[in-house]
Amino acid sequence: MAVAVKIRFDDSDDLIDICMDNVFKAVFTKDIPASQTALSRLVSAIIDRDVQIITIVANEPPVDSLRDRQIRFDINCRAEDGELVNVEMSLNPDPFEPVRLEFHAGKLFTGQDIRGTEKTYDDLQRAYQIAILVKERFFSDGDFFHSFEYYDPARRVSLDGRTRILTLELSKLDNVAQKPTAQMSAPELWAVYFRYLKDNSMRAKINEILAREEGIAMASEVLLSISRDEAERARLMSEYKYQLDMQSKLVHAKREGRQEGKQEGREEIIKLLKSGKPLDEVIKEYGGN
Repeated sequence: MAVAVKIRFDDSDDLIDICMDNVFKAVFTKDIPASQTALSRLVSAIIDRDVQIITIVANEPPVDSLRDRQIRFDINCRAEDGELVNVEMSLNPDPFEPVRLEFHAGKLFTGQDIRGTEKTYDDLQRAYQIAILVKERFFSDGDFFHSFEYYDPARRVSLDGRTRILTLELSKLDNVAQKPTAQMSAPELWAVYFRYLKDNSMRAKINEILAREEGIAMASEVLLSISRDEAERARLMSEYKYQLDMQSKLVHAKREGRQEGKQEGREEIIKLLKSGKPLDEVIKEYGGN
């Protein structure tokens, strides 16, 4: 799609990384037309149907709050036709990401209120859980894009339900990135943009993508504004540092706890052996550890 917004990145442009989840959220949730259009185009590309995002559901804590916040920054929004969409950028997804997505897709769908005599289950709107996964591969095939829904795998019969989980694995784009931009699908354009935006050797390809997709051009307009705004950039980097610090502290505490547990176990074994307890009984009690 040819774009009205004319924007190109130069090699000198120092862009903040849109794959940092807080930056991703900042770009797509600003209360300006460029952000709103970019979010609508992104969601439309991924679910393969034109939608107009009209409402971004307030997240708790608020967008600008750092305290007591989950590591993940999601965009919970509603389309013009009432359908529900949750979009997440995950820089460092956990190993349990697939089941986590299933859990939150269910929560998104069942969070709708159909109580009352005037509503039935048929009034439930479709719900889409979208995850853009940056650094990890979760599925063994070579495809970067997956769309999951309920179906009978033995008979290949779909339940034709109203929830879908859609994932983009950015680590699988090496071959896609070599394609001419004119041959790329809408999800491919977005995925290549996210993955290679910070790679100066791919700047020409990124500019070609900007010229083809209006939503990406508008997202870039917002990102460039953020990148050049020293106060906004500093705030986002501070948020990211806070996330990393909190994550590092949690991991460190877990490792310290494991080490302390091992040391206590060794001391207990030595104490039992010194007391005269037979070795085979000690081994049996502690599982050979």
